[in-house]
Amino acid sequence: MSAQLSRNHLILLGALLVLALCLRLYRVGTYGIYFDEKSTLLISQGVCLEGANQKDVFSKPYFTPAEFWKPKTYADFVEANIRGDIGNSPSYYGVLMVWLSIFGLSDTALRMPSVIFSTLIVWLLFVFVRRHFRPGDTSRPGASGPLRSNTVDTLALTSAAIATIEPFFVSYSHIARNYSMSFFLTLLATHLFLVILERTQQAPDRFARPRTRPVVWLYLAYGLTFVTALLSHYLTITVFLCHGLYALLYLRNGRAWVQFAVTALIGLGLVSLWFLYGGGTYTFYILEEQKNFYRNLALTNPLHNGFGIILPATLPNILTRAVPVFSDLFIITNGLSAVLGGIRNSLLALGLGTVATLVMHRYFLVPKPPVWVYVAVPLLLLAGLPFYTVLPIRLLVLSTAIPFIYLIGRYVIYQTDTQQKRLVFLLLMLALVPTFFLLFMAWRSGHTYGITQRYSGFSFPYVCILVAFGFLQLVHTRLWFSVPIAIVLLIQAGFIGQILVGIYEDTAAKYTLFGEPRIANPYWSSAQQLKQLYAPGDTILYPNKQRVIRSKKNDITFSPVSLYDAQLVNLYLPKDAQYIQRVDPNERDRIVLVKGGSDKKITIFDFQGNKYRYGD
Repeated sequence: MSAQLSRNHLILLGALLVLALCLRLYRVGTYGIYFDEKSTLLISQGVCLEGANQKDVFSKPYFTPAEFWKPKTYADFVEANIRGDIGNSPSYYGVLMVWLSIFGLSDTALRMPSVIFSTLIVWLLFVFVRRHFRPGDTSRPGASGPLRSNTVDTLALTSAAIATIEPFFVSYSHIARNYSMSFFLTLLATHLFLVILERTQQAPDRFARPRTRPVVWLYLAYGLTFVTALLSHYLTITVFLCHGLYALLYLRNGRAWVQFAVTALIGLGLVSLWFLYGGGTYTFYILEEQKNFYRNLALTNPLHNGFGIILPATLPNILTRAVPVFSDLFIITNGLSAVLGGIRNSLLALGLGTVATLVMHRYFLVPKPPVWVYVAVPLLLLAGLPFYTVLPIRLLVLSTAIPFIYLIGRYVIYQTDTQQKRLVFLLLMLALVPTFFLLFMAWRSGHTYGITQRYSGFSFPYVCILVAFGFLQLVHTRLWFSVPIAIVLLIQAGFIGQILVGIYEDTAAKYTLFGEPRIANPYWSSAQQLKQLYAPGDTILYPNKQRVIRSKKNDITFSPVSLYDAQLVNLYLPKDAQYIQRVDPNERDRIVLVKGGSDKKITIFDFQGNKYRYGD
């Protein structure tokens, strides 16, 4: 690292971490788990959704929690992973299994690993920027780089601040899925990759020993992170492809190439064990089946299929789906997809922003420009307001995007040295390649279903750094240019605040997956009532709901009706309880407790169809 952190910077970093943790903890357990989280919970306990590995429990007329909770094996875990998540994310489920064995199965405990990893992203992003964008030294090209230690600290704090309030990070910290863990691991892998390159690039020639040789533990750490990340989500491979391309362009050390190759081969060998002997054995089969399923929906029922809008993968359709993904990637343009569909409005806003950028470029360094320049930028940005026909304030923000991108580019060109410019190129690859990979896969698959933000969310940490460049340049830009841009960015900050409120209220549909807020977990509350009311001789009845078959290979089970209501309630019942339970063939929506002495029926919970079975 460069010079030690100043006390003020240390205090600011601590404040950001506290704020990040508070934003992620706030209301984290308020709303009930949705379908993917139900799968997460069941997989972590080695239970197959719909009871494929519990035939001996549910094929009997009656069953008990003690029978449901019989000890599970590694084979149970693998089968649950295959049927619940196509064999993906075993490392995440392993971490979660250990975590829940210590802290219990509450919704808050279930989501807490996501909270922790999301907060750690803020810390690691600060470390990443401060380590890799530090001023050059005399042993490498570009040693006289203009970025000073205090500037790098400011850049690191700004990047961390953006990550702190980034709605994407906050929302996925409230979801019990692998994503926050995967984002952290890929950022850690990039950090380790650059540390290794930093050591190897000090070698005097291609095959000589470096003066500061990377110790074995760095390669071990990188390899372990590679394996864990890839087994947290298969699409993390896009990040490592960027590492490989960057090394191909800039690594000129033969010994390092050999060491990286050995690390990669060992890592891929370990990952391949999961595909040969674990849940990955069915992954490619299921992916092929899903590709055909969604492509058929895109061709026959693109709008009303129960999975959202799924379009055929034509170039216009792919571009239409890509626009909001790229827009929401940058916090300064988050939410602008709502106006980008209006071509004439968008072109006007972008055109005015481009003219404002040209004015800025022409007079950026002129100390005393013509009088009209002092008001040119605000007038140009405001000029479109009378003509915008939809969401004019949003379009005002859109018109500011071009000048801000110009500020990012100017900062990179004039305020970074040769080595730092190389790092910016890596940031750009990491910011764009994951999404372009999704677009390519959509084209190959024939449908647009997979074009979604979470599958390319590994890009967000690097985009935070790029946006931080723009903010630093904005501070050092003449007031007649910077003030109007800053005011519009404050308006965008208000929109970001509204998005965060929507996340906390469960109404930000693009993040929470729902337009109407959920209630607290009905399975947990039902279990608490049953524990209080159940007496020997009573019987618990579960709904007999028609089972939804999503995949012939992945969803095969013995039961003609859905069992997941019974499964999820039993997760929260005592493991040694002898409660008598059965699935009621005459009930579709209610969990009912039948009192043994009087045949009195107590409704524990009414799901009202799918109203309270979120995402099913």
